[in-house]
Amino acid sequence: MPEPAAPPRWRETLSRLRSVRVRLLAIALLPTLLILPAVLAVVVTWWTQQFDRLLISKVNGDLTIARQYLDRLMERSDETLHALGDSVAFARVADRGDPDAMAAFLDQRRRAMGLDFLYVLDAQGRRIAASPAATAGEDAADLWPVERRALNGRASTEIDVFSASQLARLSPELATRAHIALVPTPGAVPTDRAGEDRGMVVHSGTPVNVPGAGRAALVGGLLLNQNLDFIDTINDLVYRSGSLPEGSAGTATLFVDDVRVSTNVRLFEGRRALGTRVSKEVREAVLGEGRVWLDRAFVVNDWYISAYEPVVDSHGRRVGMLYVGFLEAPFLALKRASLAAVAVGFLLVAMVATPVLLRWAAGIFRPLEAMNATIAAVEGGALSARTGVAATSDEIGRVAHHLDAMLDLLQQRDGELRRWTQELDRRVAERTAELQAANAELAATQRQLVMSEKLAAIGEITAGVAHEINNPVAVIQGNLDVARDVLGAAAGPVRTEFNLIDQQVHRITIIVSKLLQFARPAEFAGHLDPVAAGEVIGDTLVLVQHLLSRTEITVTREETATRLVLMNRVEMQQVLINLMVNAIHAMPRVGTLTLRTRDEARGGQAGIRIEVADTGAGIPPERIGRVFDPFFTTKPQGGTGLGLSISYTLVERAGGTMTVESAPGAGTVFSFWLPEARTDFS
Repeated sequence: MPEPAAPPRWRETLSRLRSVRVRLLAIALLPTLLILPAVLAVVVTWWTQQFDRLLISKVNGDLTIARQYLDRLMERSDETLHALGDSVAFARVADRGDPDAMAAFLDQRRRAMGLDFLYVLDAQGRRIAASPAATAGEDAADLWPVERRALNGRASTEIDVFSASQLARLSPELATRAHIALVPTPGAVPTDRAGEDRGMVVHSGTPVNVPGAGRAALVGGLLLNQNLDFIDTINDLVYRSGSLPEGSAGTATLFVDDVRVSTNVRLFEGRRALGTRVSKEVREAVLGEGRVWLDRAFVVNDWYISAYEPVVDSHGRRVGMLYVGFLEAPFLALKRASLAAVAVGFLLVAMVATPVLLRWAAGIFRPLEAMNATIAAVEGGALSARTGVAATSDEIGRVAHHLDAMLDLLQQRDGELRRWTQELDRRVAERTAELQAANAELAATQRQLVMSEKLAAIGEITAGVAHEINNPVAVIQGNLDVARDVLGAAAGPVRTEFNLIDQQVHRITIIVSKLLQFARPAEFAGHLDPVAAGEVIGDTLVLVQHLLSRTEITVTREETATRLVLMNRVEMQQVLINLMVNAIHAMPRVGTLTLRTRDEARGGQAGIRIEVADTGAGIPPERIGRVFDPFFTTKPQGGTGLGLSISYTLVERAGGTMTVESAPGAGTVFSFWLPEARTDFS
């Protein structure tokens, strides 16, 4: 007897994983190979999060320093302007009432204070004197909040954004300085503008007294567009030398709307990124929602740890942004290097510790492995496998020796069981074959009994109905004959009516005869002749042609049968008519009616198979088992439910069988098989 096949490799692997050796080694190696990496992963994750938070915290502090410098710049502008308005020199020039002298004084002071414009407004908002002198005498179209507060006696400083025309009224040179050509920037909000003409200004105003003009206002401002000293000072304050790791760089930027108007961010070859624009995400968060952005962001051509905050003008509108940030790449490199150092250290520890633990365990589990391998081989069918371990004095050796003895006994008992099993299988197979044959015979008998009971019941009903109809028909016919005899020649005027009554009585007699033929088929069996199925199909198509002509149904004939069958020609035609009519009704508009015949033998008996197939909607599975029951119909209206039942009876009486195959949406195929007519038939 051949040995059973070896177990699959994956089962062998699973068996090894479940061994005591593997479990003990797992206990020894678990801290090194699982718990320690898990702890390291948690610590590294926490450290990475803290590292990122530190970067965000740093850039937030950087932004605070930049904002404090901008606030200090505004305070200094307010203080110097206030000091100028309260100075004796200003009072002397104002007392003289000479606009030219006032303009010359303002021009001198403007240059000394580092302002870009300086002028005096009277109580009506008209400029009395201004520097640059080109604007002297011009009236302001609308007063800024800073100017309005100064005329009301309160000094203030704000950040305001001047339009190109407002800057031009102050000085054409300021309008030229403010203009910056836009540079296409990936990720920015699409725009059709070619340049930025607005200027961001530190705008200060303080109340002063001018003889002859009453209360007046001294107004000055500093244009921040392309003010590189301003932005470089912020960058030097925030990112002093050595405050960032090697390779990183700090940057600062002032935006008008989303356009860089003053920045130390470089494009290439030292060129500043003036005219580039901020990304869409940052713009929506800072200018759209008024939030402070503290996160990584793509700045011009690289990723930076960035901080943005909105700049609000004197009207409370968000008109720009202040930005500081530093290059992210060096910090990422530092983070990756730290993680790599941790990973390398862990691997070194694992490489040193693991071989030592494995060497200590190697000498303990060899006998257990031998026994485990032997048991696995026996489970796989190799009953001759043995451990081969000598019967030593230790516990493991004694267990191995007892295992070999048990395996010897097991192999002997296995041979006996196999012999008994083969004998039992042979007897079970014999009984099973007998039982299957009996079950098949019982099922066929049950089907015949069910059909016989159904046909017997309908036969009794039909015979009773035919009897009840025959009696009044006979009375009608008899009384009609009596009436004809009594009337004699006087019956001439109603002879036509009498003839019609005779015809209808005869028609009733024929219907009753067909009912009796269904109820008692054995008593009304017609004359049996050898017939060719193809000829009968051709004659039947002529009879249903009037139904086909009303549709677009295509008739396909596939007739390959060469044998004759023994069946009454009229009865076969009746069966085909029922099947064809049902198929036509299943395809009310268009479809294909397929008629097939072929030679087929069943149970060693020659015959032919006739199929009538349609491409209609099919019969639902829950109804297909009842289609041959009397009075059962699938037609919504007009069906009697007797056509298929009578056809089934006629085919069965001729020694054949009828079946149906159908699926919803796939059409229906009715087929019936008839035995071949014997050549010695006479």
